[in-house]
Formats: sequence, structure tokens, C-alpha cells
Amino acid sequence: MGQELASAAPETVGIPSRAILSFVDAVEERCGGLHSMMLLRHGQVAAAGWWRPYGPQREHMLFSLSKSFTSTAVGLAITEGLLTLDDPVLRFFPQEAPARPSRNLAAMQVRHLLSMNTGHDEDTIPLLLRRRDGDWAKAFLSAPVKHKPGSHFVYNSGASYMLSAIVQRLTGMPIVEYLQPRLFDPLGIEPPLWETCPRGVNAGGWGLNLKTEDIARFGQLYLQKGRWGDQRLLPEAWVNEATSFHSDNSYREVPDWQQGYGFQFWLCRHGAYRGDGAFGQYCLVMPAQDAVLAITSGVSDMQAVLDQVWQHLLPAMGEPLPEDVAARQALAKRLEGLELAPARGEANPPAAAEIAGGRWIMAEDAPGIKSMSFALQPDGCVLTVRDRAGTHRVTCGLGDWREGTTTLDIAATRTLPRGAIERPVAASAAWTDAHTLVVKLCFYKTPFHPTLTCRFEGDEGRFTFRANAGWDGSGAVEWSGRRRG
Repeated sequence: MGQELASAAPETVGIPSRAILSFVDAVEERCGGLHSMMLLRHGQVAAAGWWRPYGPQREHMLFSLSKSFTSTAVGLAITEGLLTLDDPVLRFFPQEAPARPSRNLAAMQVRHLLSMNTGHDEDTIPLLLRRRDGDWAKAFLSAPVKHKPGSHFVYNSGASYMLSAIVQRLTGMPIVEYLQPRLFDPLGIEPPLWETCPRGVNAGGWGLNLKTEDIARFGQLYLQKGRWGDQRLLPEAWVNEATSFHSDNSYREVPDWQQGYGFQFWLCRHGAYRGDGAFGQYCLVMPAQDAVLAITSGVSDMQAVLDQVWQHLLPAMGEPLPEDVAARQALAKRLEGLELAPARGEANPPAAAEIAGGRWIMAEDAPGIKSMSFALQPDGCVLTVRDRAGTHRVTCGLGDWREGTTTLDIAATRTLPRGAIERPVAASAAWTDAHTLVVKLCFYKTPFHPTLTCRFEGDEGRFTFRANAGWDGSGAVEWSGRRRG
């Protein structure tokens, strides 16, 4: 299994503790905070922190950061002689191919899947998810290919799925199993969860769940050009190829999304590159600084996080510095005390018992919710929600996080419906005044920690749900309800 990551005082590896403190302050002020961060320099951990209830032993959804691991599986399969970059995609899917493939589809190669220039005009994922028989490969190959492959960049998670499907066709196993002895075991990564399509193929473009340190180890492997300890896990030539410019995305509006695209890696400003995923999952490799930064988060503005890296961390990295005991102690205290703020307010006010005595029936403007009720406890409450999927309960700590599980599902995931399943959650509740109850939920293996604000006036209730992040943004949804009983 993988070697332990050594830790070092930031100044020892040439980073002022005050610069890391400034970064943490900046991401909290300008981005709303992160879920975790681990900064490596010269192969050593200079700083690491988790915003409670997130923690070092908890996996986190990676979304499209999964793509960089899919690319790595392809690189390993190429190294083993199972395929080449120039192989036509149709070679691997004779049964799924259209009877008369278009010229552009016939010209599509493995390299085009890797570099996101398949020739499609838009992401094929909606076609895959709508496919009733679950044959995602057939759905991908049926999509119109309007451009000559290699000539047009479109971010296309369907292409990443096809890479996963190709490796599975060649090896007889999902890529999560293929990578375990070749990548995960040597890096010290326990067998991870990776979501699959209805036919048992890992999603490829999303669905991998890893710990923050796992992300950092992966980035360090690429920084070290494929070496880990005394082992070579990846050819240096593959690392160079995967992180080089292959597609022009300069038409995009956001600076670090217009620097070019490699093989399922984004190129960044300042000579850096990264794998990243929706809502702020990053594996950022900075070769010139000999540094890696792993981040998990639930942000709406992903560029804002990178901006803070470029402003506070990157320019501060230099030669070893004199010891700064006060700054190092201040940083350690800050990192140890990181937390997503729970709901803050009063203990149960006199009116709370009356409010909790009934069931609140939602009006037609409610987003799929039929009713809610609140059972008070001396140190918290139990929220019960009834919706189209059934009845769900969440136990909330009063003014503090209480951990448990719930079947309530408000996470904006891209998975297929799987029914009501238990999900880990931390929840807190507090009365901000005599008539207003605030409930915060943190699904701490995901990026999502929404807030429900309930305002009660007699038998009338107003409810506001605000997501921290989601496919439709992080705006508020409001609806009304009326007490019965």
C-alpha cells in the first residue's frame, strides 16, 4: 500500500504560514468556504484542513474530477498494449454502431474522446440518461457528429463514459477494479465507490468518491511524472501527453477554462493543470512550484477558488523560510477549528410547542413536498418530510451539528433515480426569533448543505429552501403551507 505522506512546517517547504491563513480567510469570505484542502509542496503536507462536519476519513463526490482517473485507466491500458490513441471508436462497439455511420463518426478516435473534440456540438449526457434500455454506448453513437473530430472542443461527459466502456470491453472489468491494483493500491487508496450505468459500466465522467488525501496523492503522482516511491506507475510519456494542450477552448469566458484541454485534464494559467469537478472539486498540480493542492467544496463560482490560489498561495511559494512560530501556531489553530456554521439562535421559545403540535400541509407551490412536521427535543428537533418518494426524518441538533442518516434526498446529483436510500447527514436547527426556525442540512459526502427557513404566523407558514450549490444554481425556492391538527 502507499507510503505515508510526510508533514512539514509550511516555512520549511518555502510557504509562509500567513499566506495559507490568508487563503483560508479569502475562500471563506469570497467563496463561502470549502469542505477540505490539502496542500503539498516538495512531496510533503504543508497544510490540511476540513470544515466540520466534513472530515479526513470521509469520501467526497468528485463529479468530473473522475474524468482524470478515467484518463489514467486509458493510459495504463495503452501501456499494456490493449489499444492505441489512433484506434477508431467504432472498433470497440460493433453491435452498438449505426448501420450506416457518418463519415465524422467513423473518423472519431480514442484521442478525440480523451481531448473532448469528438465533433459533437453539445454534451451527449442528456441522450445517455434518457436511453430507456440503458445502452449508453448506443445512445452516444447515435448522436449527430456535426464537426470533423479533432476540430471542435465541447465538454462532453459522454466521451468520458465511452472511454470507461472501452477499457471495460478490453479488460473484462469496470475501470474501478482495473485501477485498484495498478493505481489505487500503490497510492494507498482503499477500494472506492464509482457509480455505474444501468449496464454496469463505471460512469467515467463522474461518480467517483474519494478522500481529500486520495486526491492529493493522485496529484502528487502526476507531479512526479508517474513515479510513486521506488515504483513507476505511469509512463512519463503518458503524463506529459495527458497534461499537454490538445484542444483549443479559448472561446470560453472564464480564464482558467480557456487555457486549453489535455486528456481529461484542464490546463490553467501559471503553467499549472488540474482535474476538476462540479461545485469545486480540484486536483491542482503546479509543476513550477513543485506543489499540489487538493480541494473539495460546494461552491457556485469555481473560478473564484482558483483566483484565491493564484493570489495568496502561488506567489508565496519560494525558498525555505525562517521559522515563524506564532504564524504556524495561528494556522494550526485556524485549521483545527474549521467548520461550516451550524444554525445559531435560541432554545425552543414558548411558541415552539404550539407550532410543533400539528402537521403543516404544503400548498401547490411547494417543490414536491406534501407535508412537514417538527417534533421538539430539549437539545434539538426531528424534522419529518413527506413527499412523492415517501416519509423521511432528519434529527437536528439545537445550535450544533448532529450526525445521522436520512432518506430525504435533496442533493443535485446526476445519478439515475435509485429510490429512497439512507444517506449520511449532519443537521442543526435553531430559532432565530419566536416564530422562525432555521434548519441546516449537510450531506457531508456530497457538496450539498442546504438551508430551510420556516416562518410561522398562526396557522400560516412560509418556507424558504436555499441550496449552497446545484445544477440550477444556488437560488432560493419559496412556498407556503397551513397547519392541520
